[in-house]
Amino acid sequence: MIEQPFRQVHLDFHTSERIAVADRFDADRFGDTLAAARVNSINLFARCHHGWIYYDTTRFPERHHPQLKRNLLPEQVDACRARGIRTTAYITVQWDHYSALHHPEWLMIREDGSPGMTPYEAGFYRYLAVNSPYREFLYALVDEVIAYIPTDGLWFDIVQPQPDCSMWTRAEMIDAGLDPADAAQRAAYGYVVIDRFKREMSAFVRARRPELSLFFNEGHIASTTRPTADAFSHFEIESLPSGHWGYTHFPLTARFVRTLGQPWLGMTGKFHTAWGDFHSFKTQPALEYECFHMLALGGACSIGDQLHPDGDICDTTYRLIGSVYEQVERREPFCKGAVPMTEIGLFTPEEMSRQQTPAAAVGAMQPLQEAGHQFDVIDSYSDFSHYRVIILPDEITLSPDLADKLKDYLAAGGAVIASYRSGLNADETEFALDSWGVELAGDAPFSPDFIIPHGPLGAMLPATEHVMYRRGLEVRASSGTEILAPVTIPYFNREWRHFCSHLHTPSARQQSYPAVTRRANVIYFAHPIFTQIRHNAPRWCKLLFLNALRMLLPAPLIRHDGPGTLIVTLNTQAAERAPDGRASWVLHLLHYIPIRASASIDIIDDVIPLRQVTLYVRADRPVDKVQTAPQNETIAHAVSEGYVTFTVPEVRGHQMIRLLL
Repeated sequence: MIEQPFRQVHLDFHTSERIAVADRFDADRFGDTLAAARVNSINLFARCHHGWIYYDTTRFPERHHPQLKRNLLPEQVDACRARGIRTTAYITVQWDHYSALHHPEWLMIREDGSPGMTPYEAGFYRYLAVNSPYREFLYALVDEVIAYIPTDGLWFDIVQPQPDCSMWTRAEMIDAGLDPADAAQRAAYGYVVIDRFKREMSAFVRARRPELSLFFNEGHIASTTRPTADAFSHFEIESLPSGHWGYTHFPLTARFVRTLGQPWLGMTGKFHTAWGDFHSFKTQPALEYECFHMLALGGACSIGDQLHPDGDICDTTYRLIGSVYEQVERREPFCKGAVPMTEIGLFTPEEMSRQQTPAAAVGAMQPLQEAGHQFDVIDSYSDFSHYRVIILPDEITLSPDLADKLKDYLAAGGAVIASYRSGLNADETEFALDSWGVELAGDAPFSPDFIIPHGPLGAMLPATEHVMYRRGLEVRASSGTEILAPVTIPYFNREWRHFCSHLHTPSARQQSYPAVTRRANVIYFAHPIFTQIRHNAPRWCKLLFLNALRMLLPAPLIRHDGPGTLIVTLNTQAAERAPDGRASWVLHLLHYIPIRASASIDIIDDVIPLRQVTLYVRADRPVDKVQTAPQNETIAHAVSEGYVTFTVPEVRGHQMIRLLL
């Protein structure tokens, strides 16, 4: 575990052999520009996806970039070290155009026998097999880098499990008694190969230079990373919101990564879109939001850039980065050693589906954020006892071990909100626990159908039919189970023989099987409400969920009167990590609004300030003072019914509030 600097840059440098390299590089200008932008750590290239090496290699002269006339990487490292800037060395792993061309026998193969690209496609996106002789080249390269370059760490890119059909993997699988013709077995074996590589490479490096930081980048971090967590010194979340990741990927992933017990940082980019978008610039408000969100969730910051092939660093880019990192620098004394304060565990379906950013998880995350709830994203290996409520969104079937773990959690006083197939056994034939209070009849016979909200579940909703667009399950309530809302069915399902109007058939005003039930501390929704929220965000689905949560968690950690666009997080900082030696709770208020101003990406152009936002923080200990940070202006506060209450005069993008204990 190596604590990470707060202001990092990942400097891409994938450069064609047809372009002269670094002929305008000036080491002093490079180092001075980074220092002026308040950068204190940078990832620099030893070898890129084109396969070229950017230092004076003695072992692999054929791979030295043919138009590089200087010892670039050591010059960059020396310039940074002279200014107190930490460096790591970037090494590509599975993408290497040079190796793909000169050693096609090292390539992974798809089921159709192809390497994934035709010879005439532009790009270096063919995967190399790390269980082929390519592995020996990688070890020799790493050995040279750590012996020759005085770097502080190694950053391995494109380290991803793949369902490989190459002769190397087929032979290994047969030796292991597996069937390489079986797609599921191939996919599972992809994790065996890549996990072995991470463990062995980590041991190789640590045997030589144990002080180095190590990170293996898959482009995502999930439950599947757990088995090799000890191969990493820290985690980095590559998540450029204007690329394919979007603005929901980072918070969902970060809320999981921070539970893994390692230092971590988020990584966005300065680009308008994503990697390789030369001469483009993200807006300052967008970059602020992305970096401040990293701080708010307890991480450090990294901003991706790409150095021009001529080696001349871009002043405009580093004015932009500096404008944000100057603000991060002022905030980081209040973020060092931050520990998130949470009370809700959102179980991610990704552990079961291995689908990145599952719709059901995002659909649960959004209303939780909008309401100011403090939550982590968890999996079956997490410590459940930390949470007052666990949410199982739509797709969480229960293995015997997970069922036993939830049974113990409920017996200890925990509470659960589950929806749709969450709670079924692994075969999806019945509910795994009696605690759910329902029995499975089958798929719902009607869809869409309707719910009439009433009572606490229907707070802030009119007592009339509300459509549930996605087909749910038909369940029967067990003895002692309260039906919070029944399904109201339509006249008939829409089909060619009978239909009504444009979309779906209206309610026949006839109640049928349960829609929402409660048994003790378990509330169950028969519909996939979280996938529905992600699909088109019906306000009534959000409120039904939040009302159910309020029934189980009537006194949440945070309440506020701001809009749903306000993100609120609460961290604790021990006295020894605080700038003034005072233990405190640090509240982050973020108000930036991404809008879909284009056909494909969300944009943040403006900062819309909020004024006079009142917050209520549940406190189990006396609070001496409430202050803004880093401004250190005192805010009047009161204590009532277990809550510390205060009003923040203004939130201009991002505002921290310290509650001094």
